[in-house]
Amino acid sequence: MSATKLEPTHSELQEAAQNRKQSAREQNVKEQNREQVFDAFRRWGYLQAQLDPLGQYLPVEPIPELDLDGDDADEARSYYCGTIAAEFMHIPDRERRSWISARLETEAPKTDQKRILDLLIKADVFEQVIQSRYLGTKRFSLEGVTALIPFLDELLHRASELGADKAVMGMSHRGRLSVMVNTFGKSPADIFSKFEDVDPRSILGGGDVKYHVGATGHYATRDGKTMGLHLVSNPSHLEAVDPVAMGRTRAKQARYGEVGQDRVLPIVIHGDAAFAGQGIWAETMNLGSIEGFSVGGGIHIIANNLIGFTAEPAESNSSRFASDLAKRMPIPIFHVNAEDPDAVVRIAALAAEYRYTFKTDVVVDLIGYRRHGHSEVDDPTITQPLRYAKIKDHPPLYEIYAKKLGAEIGERVKELQSNFAEAQSAAKKMKKMPTLAVLPDYWAAYRGGKYKPEYEVETGLTADEVGKVAAGLAKYPASFHIHPKIKKLLEQRDEMGQGKRPFDYGMAEAVAIGSLLMEGTPVRLSGQDSQRGTFNQRHSVLIDIENEETLIPLNHLSDDQAKFEVYNSILSEAGVLGFEYGYSRDYPETLVMWEAQFGDFANGAQIIIDQFISSGEDKWGLLGGVVVLLPHGYEGQGPEHSSARVERYLQLAAHDNMQICQPSTAAQYFHLLRRQAMRKWRKPLIVFTPKSMLRHPDAVSPIEDFAQPHFLNVLPETEIPSAKRLLICTGKIGHELRVEREKRKDGTTGIIFLEQLYPWPEAELGAAIKVHPEAHEVIWVQEEPENMGALSFVMPRLKRLASDRQVLSIKRSAAASPATGSAKAHDLEQKTLIELALSSGLQEKASK
Repeated sequence: MSATKLEPTHSELQEAAQNRKQSAREQNVKEQNREQVFDAFRRWGYLQAQLDPLGQYLPVEPIPELDLDGDDADEARSYYCGTIAAEFMHIPDRERRSWISARLETEAPKTDQKRILDLLIKADVFEQVIQSRYLGTKRFSLEGVTALIPFLDELLHRASELGADKAVMGMSHRGRLSVMVNTFGKSPADIFSKFEDVDPRSILGGGDVKYHVGATGHYATRDGKTMGLHLVSNPSHLEAVDPVAMGRTRAKQARYGEVGQDRVLPIVIHGDAAFAGQGIWAETMNLGSIEGFSVGGGIHIIANNLIGFTAEPAESNSSRFASDLAKRMPIPIFHVNAEDPDAVVRIAALAAEYRYTFKTDVVVDLIGYRRHGHSEVDDPTITQPLRYAKIKDHPPLYEIYAKKLGAEIGERVKELQSNFAEAQSAAKKMKKMPTLAVLPDYWAAYRGGKYKPEYEVETGLTADEVGKVAAGLAKYPASFHIHPKIKKLLEQRDEMGQGKRPFDYGMAEAVAIGSLLMEGTPVRLSGQDSQRGTFNQRHSVLIDIENEETLIPLNHLSDDQAKFEVYNSILSEAGVLGFEYGYSRDYPETLVMWEAQFGDFANGAQIIIDQFISSGEDKWGLLGGVVVLLPHGYEGQGPEHSSARVERYLQLAAHDNMQICQPSTAAQYFHLLRRQAMRKWRKPLIVFTPKSMLRHPDAVSPIEDFAQPHFLNVLPETEIPSAKRLLICTGKIGHELRVEREKRKDGTTGIIFLEQLYPWPEAELGAAIKVHPEAHEVIWVQEEPENMGALSFVMPRLKRLASDRQVLSIKRSAAASPATGSAKAHDLEQKTLIELALSSGLQEKASK
């Protein structure tokens, strides 16, 4: 007989339900408590992580929120307070925070420890061999952060799996040679040849030190793929390479089209003191998500020695970490102890995955030490005796790691030492300095060196060709609600294209760009307010006044035209100009232009101008065609809105390294831009552009002038057949002199415009002077003070060219500041300047 199953009573059911609810409440409370514990460690755990291998800096910070006990606290502490520290809770996007925490709050993945060990041995032994064989020679050793080599190995491998087939790398000198050998695959013999200095005559007066030069190479991934690598040449201005590397990356990505950000990965390796201290990095970081400048995120590695030359961390940055500057951005920052290679490799993979998932920058702070002095020549025991007493007895990382793994490494070390000894012997036998970089194929058509007449091209367009471009520039859809003022402007531009109205600079520029686009040449322009133009002259982007939608007429000229890009940049000179220079280095087929808001402000980018634009070819053999547009002219606007500092560019001019021009008419500007894009002689172009003369009747051009075959380096006197005096000048002052000459009905004073200052147009200027044999006085006239402008550059050349005549100069008196701050004082000065130039009886008052 079966037992009768009794149904639970009502009270029993109630009790069971209450128990379940209680259990759920307890579980919920437990989960909430756990989440609160983990949240505290996610936010503050990085302040108690074990990051300094020597235990001298970065002590554990007392954080009350982390004074917790229990299993949850121990578990969270193991994730966030070990040799990895993460700062990510400042990121406003919850999905991104959750992505990071999910990957950190788990067991560490297995690593290929045998491979890691071998990479560490290679890195340290390479440095040790150089230290022993080239004692007292600068090399900027990687020892103390040799974990960088397995980091890069894992980063590149993981990036390759995620779609990358190229990487652009920028880094300063610390560890550069080791990266060339151990990551780029360069021959140790090639590197040693730089120490042997095997071919000094080949670089007399040029070249650069070994730890500045660039390199190209290939990285073989573990699954048989190959990645192309490019190490960007870099000066001693440590972070100056940052925007250049980003610009080069953007250009390489543009070649791939929509998949470019996946195919090309930017990597920048920073020093700790430089990351914290140099503002150009902050400018570059701010470009990260800006339209026209984004590269889909980069991997930024701080090779952190916890020392900058002789300065300790407290002397280099005001906060705990050198990386704290990056917290202004919604990007993750990972700190990792450089003597935990497994943790280093784990973060390398995580960084690559995050970048490819969210397309933003990632910062990795690789914290180690510096085994030797700043440059191996210095004795660091003088300034950091206690730290270097510890370092002296601290074994190299490969020995520490080998001991942890129980691996025998003696034979491998001997093998590498022997290989490097053979490489040194090979280097000593070299007769010619090896080339560490191979230029991409797209540079094959371009030439550098001295100018040759055979490089010249015809830039002229017929009236019909100009009219076709102009018609496209004046069109917009009927549904587009255009601003009344812009409507009037486009009507005027249409008239210019029909030959009914002379061209101003804005339209001349637009037709130059449009014609290049229709011929297949891409054009890129950036700068502060460059879409409209500082002086309301460009209007390359039209804005619908009802919905603020935009229209770029230059991108609607024909179905098969090239692309026009124009961007309003961030309020920066150095970062943006560096980016555009970099872009021009990897897209030479594009006319790349950067425009200063006023030419005066370009000195904010002086490092880029000095270290890259003017000297890149001489130091590194690298050509570049970036165009630098600098509004210049004395108009009573004060010391910071008058001078683009002509003198500084001329002082940098040598060996035909760049072109320095000041086109005085709209048509000349048109021909100059077309010449820059069409010539295969690829040099940077510095253009002093007008302000008040942009629409001035004396500087506009008829449509016929666009048909002339070339940009004219010199505009000769055409109104006075036989002048008794010759004034030579550039830009606005020449127009003012012509106006005043006409008022005076002066038929004896000739005016010659020097349109190109460098390369110096000796033949053209000589011919223009020769036309006037009765002109016994040749007078250089400039608006700038005596110690500025082109005076010191022009006068010795003029005296040589016109040696049979009296050569004088008229200019403002020498001054510490470029211009007066008083508009009325300016007018008085300008009037006196013009009076002196045109008064034949006053020449002796001009300095001889």
